[in-house]
Amino acid sequence: MTTDRFPLKQFIGGEWVDAASGGTWDLIDPGSERVVQRVPFGGAADARAGVDAAAAAYPAWAAKTAYERAEVLERAAAWIRANVDDLAPITTEESGKPLGDARGEWLSATGYLTWFAGEGIRAYGRTVPARVAGRRIGVLPQPLGVVATITAWNFPVYNIVRTWAAALAAGNTVVGRPSEFTPRSAMLLAQALQEGGAPAGAVNVVNGDPEAMGRAFLDDPRVRKIAFTGSPRVGRLLMDGASRTLTRLALELGGNAPVIVFPDVADLSRLATLAARFKARNAGQVCIAPQRYFVHASVAEEFTARVVDAMRDLKVGHGLEDGVQVGPLINARQLGRVEELVASAAADGARVALGGARLERSGYFYAPTVVTDVTPGSRLYEEEIFGPVLPVTTFTSASEVLALANATEYGLAAYVFTADLNTALAMAERLEFGMVGVNDWMPVSPEAPFGGVKGSGIGRETGSEGIQEYMEQKAVFIGGVELPT
Repeated sequence: MTTDRFPLKQFIGGEWVDAASGGTWDLIDPGSERVVQRVPFGGAADARAGVDAAAAAYPAWAAKTAYERAEVLERAAAWIRANVDDLAPITTEESGKPLGDARGEWLSATGYLTWFAGEGIRAYGRTVPARVAGRRIGVLPQPLGVVATITAWNFPVYNIVRTWAAALAAGNTVVGRPSEFTPRSAMLLAQALQEGGAPAGAVNVVNGDPEAMGRAFLDDPRVRKIAFTGSPRVGRLLMDGASRTLTRLALELGGNAPVIVFPDVADLSRLATLAARFKARNAGQVCIAPQRYFVHASVAEEFTARVVDAMRDLKVGHGLEDGVQVGPLINARQLGRVEELVASAAADGARVALGGARLERSGYFYAPTVVTDVTPGSRLYEEEIFGPVLPVTTFTSASEVLALANATEYGLAAYVFTADLNTALAMAERLEFGMVGVNDWMPVSPEAPFGGVKGSGIGRETGSEGIQEYMEQKAVFIGGVELPT
């Protein structure tokens, strides 16, 4: 495919540049294991250059009105819509996801840009009634400064745009370090904002060594916040490092979402079909992926039979092939990890009802898999899978399944399927997760907060809460307010 219209390099201070060291990274298509492009790959020097550019651009960007910043985000969204057919294949080629999913991810990015364009305008302060006559108290929201992002490969556009849009709308400048496996999507998003009129330095993208770049962000006091999407292990390291400069953090650290299927579900066949589709979405590499399927014992046999059929019917292939629903895993390491998880479950007594093996073809493909009789304590039950594997565990009572669902370090998303309003409300209120989908597979939208509790992270992205995460609330006191004589 041609990428002549897109620079696809680091973007620092309004310029498309190579790594300071001249280093490069061979970008692999996970669907073919073929090198598709050689991209810049730098280190701490590039991260510092990005922070320098963002810090230099900050005063002028922060001084713009919310309406002026909103126009930039709106124009960036319009550029994406006009070019989505060219952007989506580039994302597919580096991430492996089906072309339709990549296109949908780019179009969803326009929703986040336009939402935060409006939220910036609606980021009101307030007047606080004073206890003393002649005194006035106002609360003035103001931007933080430079915001750094470190993001994962599974949603290379979405993971970034939800932070950049909020931070930029609030008046911050940004420097992003995308995953080395999917850097071009971040470069394209930077180009969209440049085309929208973002001034030089307001948006910067660096690609390179994650440890060196992360340390550079943590060590620089001009970086007032780091937004991270990735593993709990790295999140804890960032928390330790942030203590040195009191850098704020937003952490999205993955999940182990329970899916609770009660026996009163109206259409079990339709539910099983959707369960398979959403489990295999992005080859299961989704932080909010439905994972631990808790199915009531009275319907478990029927549900399992139907979900096996539905998983078997999913079309697996390269993301650019017509009709593909399930693409490859991101790399050989992730493929090997999914193999290990399924093998360990089988060794613990679980039954592989479908799949359970890598596919014999080029690319990092794992067959859509269903595993039954999965028990608490097994790795497949306890760990985030990040693969197209659907494990089934049975339950007999609401109190039992609630305890099982909550017994995890993770707390990102949970799902409940029932026809009973009382059951829906009682479960939604008691599940210890940041987002709960009741008869809904997609608890994500620009206008609602996204984030987890417990080990799944800190802070909220999107919604009205999202922009507040990138603003300081300054209290202004004015005394001696009297009518002149």
